[in-house]
Amino acid sequence: MKTVYFISGLGADKRSFTFLDLSFCNPVFIEWIKPLPNESLAGYALRLREQITDDHPVIVGVSFGGMLTTEMAKADPTIKGIIISSNKTAIEFPSLYRAGKYVPLYKWVPSTLLKKTALFRSYFFGPKGQKQKETFRKILNDSDTSFTRWAIHSILRWNNKDVPQNIIHIHGKSDKLLPFRKVQADYVVEKGTHLMIMNQGDEISTLIKKLIV
Repeated sequence: MKTVYFISGLGADKRSFTFLDLSFCNPVFIEWIKPLPNESLAGYALRLREQITDDHPVIVGVSFGGMLTTEMAKADPTIKGIIISSNKTAIEFPSLYRAGKYVPLYKWVPSTLLKKTALFRSYFFGPKGQKQKETFRKILNDSDTSFTRWAIHSILRWNNKDVPQNIIHIHGKSDKLLPFRKVQADYVVEKGTHLMIMNQGDEISTLIKKLIV
């Protein structure tokens, strides 16, 4: 059975993959490490890569995890990267996000608000049903706000322009956080939200199984 490495989204952990059927592989969930002072997204990705010991590994990254996977794939052509609800380059960000580095409101938002903001979470992420909403709430409540601030800072300053050939991009048409119209996806999930690994888990599981071969 093939080992597949999974990197979750910003503020999330392996619980975000609960709604996927990963019985077709040996899943290994990458653990976050503490970022170094002023560390870039690319630098952090290469340090995180040290947890992956396989030759020619398959790495599945979701959202922020997809950006990290892209940087790993740029540095190592033997990687097969699958990114979900993510983007490969800075130009795939909405203009408003790119402007955020000049007006860094995230630095001044209280930690409690970073975790709460229920309306924002519901609109942009799209958890559906009681089980998904409860799982999502627990993940956010357990998140490290200092890590979240660093990650937002690093994302807003990520200027990658290179699309590695060893990346496959899966994106949902109803993603409000990273709008579909801005990205160039290889596989499109109809009605897929930013949290489609939860609310369309069967379809995403089937796609991953197909792509890891």
